[in-house]
Amino acid sequence: MRHLPLILFGLFAAATTVHAQQLAATCHASSSYDLTVQANSLLFDRPAPAPRRVLLEDGTLRVDGHAVALNDENQDRLSLFERNLRALVPRVKAVADQGVDVAVQAIRSEAGGLNLGADTRAELDRRLAADAADLKQRIAASHSTHDWHGTAANQYAQRLASDIVPLLAADLGQQALSAAMSGDLQGAAALRDRASNLANTWPTRLQQRMQVLRPQIEALCPDIQRLASLQQGIRDDQGRPLDLLEVGH
Repeated sequence: MRHLPLILFGLFAAATTVHAQQLAATCHASSSYDLTVQANSLLFDRPAPAPRRVLLEDGTLRVDGHAVALNDENQDRLSLFERNLRALVPRVKAVADQGVDVAVQAIRSEAGGLNLGADTRAELDRRLAADAADLKQRIAASHSTHDWHGTAANQYAQRLASDIVPLLAADLGQQALSAAMSGDLQGAAALRDRASNLANTWPTRLQQRMQVLRPQIEALCPDIQRLASLQQGIRDDQGRPLDLLEVGH
């Protein structure tokens, strides 16, 4: 029965992942860089290719540690790019917050079809509320996309798993045990099949549920396209395009 609880807890982490995927698919926007929003600057970094580290600060530009001379037009464009990007961050976080709410509702909906005991349902609601509040606080406090992928995201997901998985696993296990002990081997098998089926079909259903966020994401697209236009064609001191943000069609 462990597959279903793992799928359910994974929805919290998936909420932010799916949100990012929808942003890319809806606005046709992507970036090969990670972004860190600092008090007085914006840092874009990536492992490869060069340029690997781009620092913007009030219209000034440093690339891989070297200051880049800018004409007045490009300086103004980068200043506006920085201001507009800073203004966009809280709006993106607001949509991510809504994604957490969608995730919580989805978990509750799935759990509603599992015939959980009253005590389990009450405890699940309590833990979901606490974990959702924690995740929203994490979103609010985050200043870097580094927080949401790789090891950092996996560790956070595992912490959520340790909070929710044992609760659901115990209830489902007890249901299966009770069915088997009462001679209802078919019922016990049906519980296993249901868990397996939910695990297999969950990604598709999650994508469908997240579509409710599409209007809010679409509202971000014009500003993202504007950002892409502002930085288009700006190059470093070696003539390499920065391409901080790419928007397709």
